[in-house]
Amino acid sequence: MFCNKFRNKLRHRNASQRRNAFTLVELIVVVVIIGLLAGAVTASVRSYLIRGKQAVAKMEIAKICQALDTYYTIKDQYPTTDQGLAVLAEGSDEFPDGLLNKLPIDPWKNEYIYRIPGAESAYEVLCLGSDGQEGGEGAKGDISSELLNGN
Repeated sequence: MFCNKFRNKLRHRNASQRRNAFTLVELIVVVVIIGLLAGAVTASVRSYLIRGKQAVAKMEIAKICQALDTYYTIKDQYPTTDQGLAVLAEGSDEFPDGLLNKLPIDPWKNEYIYRIPGAESAYEVLCLGSDGQEGGEGAKGDISSELLNGN
């Protein structure tokens, strides 16, 4: 009888003292799942960032092309290779503040390249992409004013 009371007491004590913590295996499983989700999110966000930078480069090239066309209407010629794009940010009698507030740099912190004559048009403004070298695909791909204009 004493043994039965002791057993009942132990059962009651074990039932009331349920564990309130996670096991190491459970914690590892949760950490692995969170890591997998973070990796998937990072991969998708990276592609959005690349496309965003490419869109900014396209807008800046379009802005530079507008300034070049305005320069052409005023001076009846495009800036020379020696003058480059810097002449668009300099003040003149017609535009004291310049055609551009400042000379833009591409989203990858490189200068835009100005070529006159262009391969298929009077001029070409070029962004070399994330690698800063001609050619490439994806984020490393070049963005050209000639491609934007459909030439």
